[in-house]
Amino acid sequence: MKKIFVSALILGLLAGASSVASNAVTTTSEERGYITVNTQANKEMSPDLVEISIAVETSDKSMQKAVAQNKEISDKVQAVLKTMINSQNMDYIKTADFSATPIYNYVNKKRVFDKYEVSNTIIVHTKNIDKAGEIIDKAIAAGATNVNNLNFSISDYEAQCDELLTLAVKKAQNQASAVATAAGSALDGVKYMNASCNSGATSRVYYNLMAKNAVDAAPEAGMGSSTPISAGRIKVQASLNSAFFVK
Repeated sequence: MKKIFVSALILGLLAGASSVASNAVTTTSEERGYITVNTQANKEMSPDLVEISIAVETSDKSMQKAVAQNKEISDKVQAVLKTMINSQNMDYIKTADFSATPIYNYVNKKRVFDKYEVSNTIIVHTKNIDKAGEIIDKAIAAGATNVNNLNFSISDYEAQCDELLTLAVKKAQNQASAVATAAGSALDGVKYMNASCNSGATSRVYYNLMAKNAVDAAPEAGMGSSTPISAGRIKVQASLNSAFFVK
């Protein structure tokens, strides 16, 4: 009785293996042909938004004094900047970073405390990019010590990306259809689509920061010419990697 049972079990396993092999052959034989294409769509635009990173740095042997001095100057800088933005256009000012760090020197190979350095970074976000240079000048005149970065961008970036991605898809369909027709076939659905969108300035941003000279030469902000700023152009590009089934 046991021999009969074992024989039946072996026959069942063989039958199952045969069924799996048959399915694998069937799946392979039904693999569909497809065409892959890579397309891009891009446009250059003038930026309409700028973020300016402005820093106020102070130092003192006493942390309390360094922090108090920094707060006093930062309040003056922010008060001036608030007069130059329009909150109705979604402009704003925010504190991006605040730090208080002890500084040490080495004397005869020994670490000796020197002072505390306090830094407060203020971000100005505005659509009034024509006044970027004036914003920098007035911030410096109010006591700011450094301009860390200027970042120009496009306020309707997402809408621009959607428009370019739609164009990239149409280009992909046209190119794939042309290839399929030349090969005596026709498109028969989408196998996959991988899309991405990015932007970058096509020209460098130039600015000249001479804080002490600017304050000494023009103590009253606005008396002289503004710090020269060139926003350049922003290139928005959509990329599409796609594949279409053919029949």
